[in-house]
Amino acid sequence: MSPIIIKTEEEISAMRASGAITGELLRLIADWIVPGITTAEIDRRAEDFIRSRGAVPAFKGLYGFPGTVCASVNEEVVHGIPGERVLLEGDIISIDTGAIWGGYFSDAARTYPVGCVKPEVKKLVEETEKSFEAGVKIIKAGVRLGDVSHAIQSHAEKFGYGVVREYVGHGVGRKLHEPPDIPNFGKKGTGPVLQAGMTLAIEPMIALGKPGVRVLRDGWTAVTRDGLPCAHHENTVLVTVNGSEILTKAK
Repeated sequence: MSPIIIKTEEEISAMRASGAITGELLRLIADWIVPGITTAEIDRRAEDFIRSRGAVPAFKGLYGFPGTVCASVNEEVVHGIPGERVLLEGDIISIDTGAIWGGYFSDAARTYPVGCVKPEVKKLVEETEKSFEAGVKIIKAGVRLGDVSHAIQSHAEKFGYGVVREYVGHGVGRKLHEPPDIPNFGKKGTGPVLQAGMTLAIEPMIALGKPGVRVLRDGWTAVTRDGLPCAHHENTVLVTVNGSEILTKAK
């Protein structure tokens, strides 16, 4: 297993700047999500915003992905390609995006309602965010990563939700994906011990139904096998001696 990279204060400063751009973008996107907008228009505005802040879109061209954002609607779990799809009243959309500033990546995601959504879908979105919070709440130096994964899983499964297995969180820094992999499920007392200076993308993907997914013919878009909605909540998180700092919150 590759070592988990501990960031210096200088590197953390760059990641704070990168994270602030991504966090502010996701705050702005909340106002853009209305019935009638296309995912391509969200993508265009997102790219314009990131570049206006002197940063580079982290996703565009990475591994061949064509967009600045992953735009995943309803049963789409992750990696939805932005295009001419029009958002409709009652949809939900997960936007996953990031920026590169000073050579350092940030990575975060939110799930937004499009107008009024069904109560059970609204609750799914809310509890997915709370499952993220349950995991982050216990992060600090000396905690095992499996404890974080277990906390996320335990919160989601209290409501009978499916915890997606095929896609996981990860380290982040000079690359978008660094060690370690961070499953949203796991056993207490397992996994590497967290140390101050680690920067992690914590990102539960929680399904209203069963957790199984499949990838569409475009080679990117992952959807739930049972066709039920899925929500996604992610932030780039810095491990500190006594806790953690979320780097991708809007200032």
